[in-house]
Amino acid sequence: MGEVKLHGFWYSPFALRVKWSLKLKGIEYENIEEDRFNKSSQLVQYNPVYKRIPILVHAGKPISESMLIIEYIDQVWPQNPLLPSHPYHRALARFWVKYSDDLTEGVRALYRSKNNEQRKKAIEDILEHLRVVEDQCLGKENKFFGGDCVNVVDLAFGSIIKYLTVLEDILEVQILEAQKFPRLYSWFNIFKSEPAIAEILPDQDQMVAFVKPLREQILASS
Repeated sequence: MGEVKLHGFWYSPFALRVKWSLKLKGIEYENIEEDRFNKSSQLVQYNPVYKRIPILVHAGKPISESMLIIEYIDQVWPQNPLLPSHPYHRALARFWVKYSDDLTEGVRALYRSKNNEQRKKAIEDILEHLRVVEDQCLGKENKFFGGDCVNVVDLAFGSIIKYLTVLEDILEVQILEAQKFPRLYSWFNIFKSEPAIAEILPDQDQMVAFVKPLREQILASS
């Protein structure tokens, strides 16, 4: 099928989505760790428009944007499908993936918050999005968003909620609480315990130790 390479950052939720996809499919690949502040010439060559990760290179051809990469992976390697086969359910999955992007914006705002007012507003936005997911997206009978197996929606929400838990530790706040979001809280614990997910999930303490000074550095320069 051709050589597979992945350019990314180990702590990036977007690169993590792709790594999970490759793991779930059983695809061997070369992981190329990029430096956020000193991007390789290959990265710029492969993604000259945005110059950002993740970038999947398959048989010498680059694909950018995490969810486009996952859809590509799912089409090229059909085993263990990540998107539903039925057009309607596939459209629904894409809708919730798009909604995860909206949640990402709230988490990004929390990451960049400089004061209590900004932090409060970001947390309120995140809570609003989590309530929608809790009420509309997770059925009582479903283990995952896709039913009994991890699918693309799990990967989308799982990656950003993992990053949210890192910010919770850094900022000493609680957002994803079991009392407020019982189904979502339970799902995340089941999701991150799934063998293929757990094997690649970054260590929490390591992420906190890395992201905290990175956040402080970005805030100081802004």
